[in-house]
Amino acid sequence: MSTLPSIETYSREAIALLSKLIETPSLSTEEEKTASLIGDFLGEKEILFSQKGNNIWACNKYFDSSKPTILLNSHHDTVKPNSGYTKDPFSAIVEDGKLYGLGSNDAGGSLVSLIMTFIHFYEHDKVPYNLILAATAEEENSGINGVGSILEDIKPIDFGIVGEPTEMKMGAAEKGLMVLDCYAKGTSGHAARDTGENAIYKALEDIQWINDYSFEKESEYLGPIKMTTTMINAGYQHNVIPDVCHFVVDVRTTDAYSNQEVHQLLSENLNSEVNARSFRLNSSHLPDHMLISKVADELGIEKFGSPTCSDQAVMNFPTFKMGPGKSERSHTADEFICLNEIKGGIEGYIYLLNALFEKSSEA
Repeated sequence: MSTLPSIETYSREAIALLSKLIETPSLSTEEEKTASLIGDFLGEKEILFSQKGNNIWACNKYFDSSKPTILLNSHHDTVKPNSGYTKDPFSAIVEDGKLYGLGSNDAGGSLVSLIMTFIHFYEHDKVPYNLILAATAEEENSGINGVGSILEDIKPIDFGIVGEPTEMKMGAAEKGLMVLDCYAKGTSGHAARDTGENAIYKALEDIQWINDYSFEKESEYLGPIKMTTTMINAGYQHNVIPDVCHFVVDVRTTDAYSNQEVHQLLSENLNSEVNARSFRLNSSHLPDHMLISKVADELGIEKFGSPTCSDQAVMNFPTFKMGPGKSERSHTADEFICLNEIKGGIEGYIYLLNALFEKSSEA
């Protein structure tokens, strides 16, 4: 095997690749060009890859099906730029040690750091794990053509690292998401008379119950389930009592309850009809007994529970969220990532995996 590049070389390549990604628009469902860009980059490194839709994945050179497999995953799609940008969101601008541009922090920095980590280990034939790199689409809109669409193609996976901006802390648990469409039913009548049953008032009773309710069980990492009524709509004319009131509830679930259990509990306690848009975005938790969790503890890596949803939600194997950058920069105007954070991301991923490989070899 040839001499491996230095971290500084990896960092320069990562920044150059991220700059190209920033300057190639890749809104969710429109990631064709960034998928091609990533594929071309891997091809230049003589790394064979597969593609399905706008998802790109590759296996380490000496893949051995008898070994456990680690997924290195991050996304290359972005949200739409908001109106607050003062810099061109599709220009990679370096100022004062920061790389500005849409998707730089969420999750470009994590993606290119994982790509360089994968390249670092690509030709290693003595490590006790396989690695699969997956640069995937439609994370920002929880689309069905993202990472979930390739899991059958790449299984089995023993655990996954999901690249998201966490300051290289370990998101050992993540809240799930369930969106509920609720319909309070009343009876139409004339607003000037004492007739009808106002669906708005019935909806307000249920909304108050949602606001006041506390779930009996609470997650160790994630705390309580959070339910928030975010939309309400009723009526079509000022003098007609509405017979239906539709309201939407955003539910951030935890590992204390399944999405289905939460839905059933609400259905039993609300007068409104409760319909879940999907049960697929589940909460996740990395078991403490797993070797990677113990290695993180030994390395002093801080663990936390994440309130935001990522591609972890559709993975049916243990995962954790980790990457360079800060979560609070995501989806903000003039998004950026610090250049030294990218270098730190590459170093951090390699350090963690080397420690895991060493510990696994001792077992």
